[in-house]
Amino acid sequence: MEKITVNGVDYRAGSWDMFGVKILLIKGTRGALGCGYINLAAAEKFGHALAVVSGVADYNEMLAAEVKAVSSAAAELGSTPGMTGKEALEKLA
Repeated sequence: MEKITVNGVDYRAGSWDMFGVKILLIKGTRGALGCGYINLAAAEKFGHALAVVSGVADYNEMLAAEVKAVSSAAAELGSTPGMTGKEALEKLA
């Protein structure tokens, strides 16, 4: 995991190679922004706040991408499909 800073807020970020596919996750204190490889159903099962973007290759693309789906817990914190990853992540800080 590494530290990234967005608008003065520090987040933990991780990147893993899964047989040529990059798996990306940026974690805030209340939830996370994940790539499309991250399982939204698992986040629902555990009550975790998760916003999902897809078609991204790095953290900057994650922040700029449109959120495709959010868990119920993420929605309660104000994250919604259609906002940017950055906007969703700010709700999950």
